[in-house]
Amino acid sequence: MLPALGSIITAIDNNIVYVALPSIGHELGFSAQTLQWVVSAYAVIYGGFLLLGGRMSDLLGRRRMFVLGLGLFAVASLAGGLAGTPEVLIAARAVQGLGGAVLFPATLALVTSGFAEGSERNRALSVWAGAGASGLVLGSLLGGVLTQAFGWEAVFYVNVPVAVAGIILALALLPADEPRRERARVDYPGALAATGGVSLLVLALVQGPEIGWRSPVVLSAAVAGVLLLVAFVVIQARAAEPLMPLRLLRHRNLAVGVLLTFAFAVTFLPQLYFATVYFQSVHGYDALRTGAAFLVPMAGAMVGSSQGARLTARLGNRRTLLLGLALGTAGAAWFGLAMTGPMTGPMTGPMTGPMTGPMTGPMTGPITGTYLAVAPGLLLLGLGQGTVYSAVFAAASAGVPGPDQGVASGMASTGLQVGSAVGLAVLVALANAGTHGLAGQALRAAVTDGLRTAVFIAAAAMAASMLIALGFREEGAHRVTA
Repeated sequence: MLPALGSIITAIDNNIVYVALPSIGHELGFSAQTLQWVVSAYAVIYGGFLLLGGRMSDLLGRRRMFVLGLGLFAVASLAGGLAGTPEVLIAARAVQGLGGAVLFPATLALVTSGFAEGSERNRALSVWAGAGASGLVLGSLLGGVLTQAFGWEAVFYVNVPVAVAGIILALALLPADEPRRERARVDYPGALAATGGVSLLVLALVQGPEIGWRSPVVLSAAVAGVLLLVAFVVIQARAAEPLMPLRLLRHRNLAVGVLLTFAFAVTFLPQLYFATVYFQSVHGYDALRTGAAFLVPMAGAMVGSSQGARLTARLGNRRTLLLGLALGTAGAAWFGLAMTGPMTGPMTGPMTGPMTGPMTGPMTGPITGTYLAVAPGLLLLGLGQGTVYSAVFAAASAGVPGPDQGVASGMASTGLQVGSAVGLAVLVALANAGTHGLAGQALRAAVTDGLRTAVFIAAAAMAASMLIALGFREEGAHRVTA
């Protein structure tokens, strides 16, 4: 199913560069302050343009936006692999983010508008969500394998043939978009306010842990972002053809779905980052071993998402979501409890600062904690992630009118991306709280303690998210007409 291809591409690129960051920083001459922009450039643009991308798929056609998104991804990925300077690579990552913002809502809208609501749509969404949930973990695996075998450039080049193949298949297999009887009208003031507001808010959340929450840049971005989002709501209330019709907020399942995708991203998605830090910086895994460590959670995510349709058919969306959240809570708790302190042997590169990403120097010496100790927790996390990811989009789209499926997808996707930025900002800050001023063995021990604390807090938040899931109405119980 072609929408699944788009889902897996955008998901992979959320994480594929993490393991490659040390190599990228060393070979292109990034500073410690600018290296984070390899991640941030993608996240800021992706999050900021999702709502506009979703509405454009409603106005201009889902196949057109699908092909355009893949095209942007292919060009940006080729430019990223060929980049010889930090500036070129950051620009390529920004264009990748734009491609993702166009592509992701189109893939979801193709599924929700192309399949009848109920079991048929749930099965299609389970395939789509399985690709996305697995892609989030597969990105870390591929990042390690490709970087180790071919160099960091491979994490960009791998997208090019996949995206080109997707374009060819889309033009051959997807039905052509229906011609519009009237010229599409774009809510440009709303688009500017929404894109600017979300982009600035994500920028503040991403850069806060890096340069300080009191930094003028962070404070200015946060205040401007909030003001623009307030202006966006005012514009939508007055616009004849708004970018995001406010009546959609009266759709209970969609409103609850946006909240739950936000909570899901805050709690589940940072676990992949924490696992990368734990394996590389505490126990000295190289890029290949770190990537291989994600095979277990990837298998869990694939199983969880593939069973999503069956679980939904038997239990309903609400109970399926509660089950997925319970699995994730148990997995995060296990992962935190199983974390052990640093190895006792020497390390070849000193650790001299708080942990904001994988360290660049390999470490040697015996590992005191084994992978087998944390593997069951990672498996449960993967199962929970796949189950929730599959069910939440099915629940959120139930009853949304067909012409609004694109913008509804953009709303849920924006909740996912903003939640990811919030989760990383808050949980990384908590994990780093006790690491300042430490070095060597003391720093590695503090990193372990900080990671454990952050993972436990995420587990508690997963459990609390069950209260949000209780707000869903089962399919067919509530509809909003156009």
